[in-house]
Amino acid sequence: MSGEEFPILVCVSSDATVRQRVVQRLDGVGPVVICADLAQLRAMFPAPPSESGGPADDPTERPTERPATWGDLVVDRAGHLVTWRGTLLGLTRTERELLARLVSPPITLWSYERLFASVWGGAYLGDTAILHSAVKRLRRKLRALPDGPQVQTVRGVGYRLSAPPESGDGRPDGRLQQA
Repeated sequence: MSGEEFPILVCVSSDATVRQRVVQRLDGVGPVVICADLAQLRAMFPAPPSESGGPADDPTERPTERPATWGDLVVDRAGHLVTWRGTLLGLTRTERELLARLVSPPITLWSYERLFASVWGGAYLGDTAILHSAVKRLRRKLRALPDGPQVQTVRGVGYRLSAPPESGDGRPDGRLQQA
């Protein structure tokens, strides 16, 4: 490192006692940044501007993402909306992003690591508490939907969405195939 560079230690934990213990153990080592979650960390250290100058820099140039569906559930990530049978659901950003991953085709098992990286944008460090908590809140809201999707746990591996209900024609999403 040059004379102007110095390491910054970062601790991200929702547990206040863990944060306090880290500060005590690293006292005097160097600058320590303590955050309760990744959103706080991102607010402190915004991403550097992209140097590519490509379409990702201009929101009007980004390709439009089609809403994902599961039977009568529609998750529109671009529009930040989730509807069930035409009724808007009040989900948080995290719940909406979790559900968007779970309903995106093909509906498959999402490992803890993959789901965490995809929703929170960070490295999975083995602590599943934040993920379990978010899934618990999402499940509570989905339980209120008649015949709605259910988040299933595959113990020790991750989560998946239950299969969509079949319609009378045997198609999983209840929509007729157009010729």
